[in-house]
Amino acid sequence: MPKMKTHRGAAKRFKTTASGKVIRSKSNKQHILTSKSTKRKRGLRQQTEISSADARRVQRMLPNG
Repeated sequence: MPKMKTHRGAAKRFKTTASGKVIRSKSNKQHILTSKSTKRKRGLRQQTEISSADARRVQRMLPNG
């Protein structure tokens, strides 16, 4: 049986926590930031957990953690 390969696109976008949850960065923080409030931009810095519907699919793409 060949080795399981990590999906490189997913590896760059998601991280797994020690408890096994998958976290992602928030969107809308790349450009056109002048029209967004400071409070909104500050909130976009935090990472968030992905939805449970997507979690299984992403974990399959990241077999090595």
